[in-house]
Amino acid sequence: MSQTVLITGANRGIGLALTHACLRRDDQVIACCRDPYHARALHQLSEIYPSLSIHQLDVSRGEDYLELKHAIGDQVIDLLIANAGVLGPQLQGFGQVDYHAWAEVFAINSMAPLRLAEHFFDNLKDSERRTLVCISSIMGSIDLNQEGGSYLYRSSKAALNAVVKSMAIDLAGDGVHVLAIHPGWVKTQMGGEGAVVEADECAVTLLETLDRLPAGTSGQFLSYDGKPLTW
Repeated sequence: MSQTVLITGANRGIGLALTHACLRRDDQVIACCRDPYHARALHQLSEIYPSLSIHQLDVSRGEDYLELKHAIGDQVIDLLIANAGVLGPQLQGFGQVDYHAWAEVFAINSMAPLRLAEHFFDNLKDSERRTLVCISSIMGSIDLNQEGGSYLYRSSKAALNAVVKSMAIDLAGDGVHVLAIHPGWVKTQMGGEGAVVEADECAVTLLETLDRLPAGTSGQFLSYDGKPLTW
């Protein structure tokens, strides 16, 4: 059954792959990115799929949420995917931390998903599916951290996981399901050399995982293929 999906960071990488995968299964997609004018791949998709709309959303700018909310109004959102994220500076080891950059990474990776949920909560809770997915990372797992370093990225994703857990509790009464999803080490600009998962494979598998999740899975940290991860 067709649904309406809002995706942030939809102009490239996992976000673009998710956008395309949703369109291929006849979903209506609200694709959001910082610079729609230069989002060439999205515009190419819009020429093929009339169910795609492209909107500006810099997730670090509060006014952009208000403008997007005004643009879509009361349109119901079945699946809200907080995908936009940044890796941060290349140097993130002990003694190398750029604290100004750390604040920027937190604003995008940890704070923006909550902002997104708060601004579009009414659109989400009025749908039948009522699912919010936050793209996290296994690097946000404290239990699985065996390498150290990457202070900015690790801490921002760990914080996101805490946000997801709290939202799952707070929104349970409205029937909203909230999940933190690790997409795998995906072959994207952020993934870099050594990545093993194709973006299209990640997107299709992730959507299939969401489709088959049983009731009661809200508040969990899962791999894109549905395997539970430890916090």
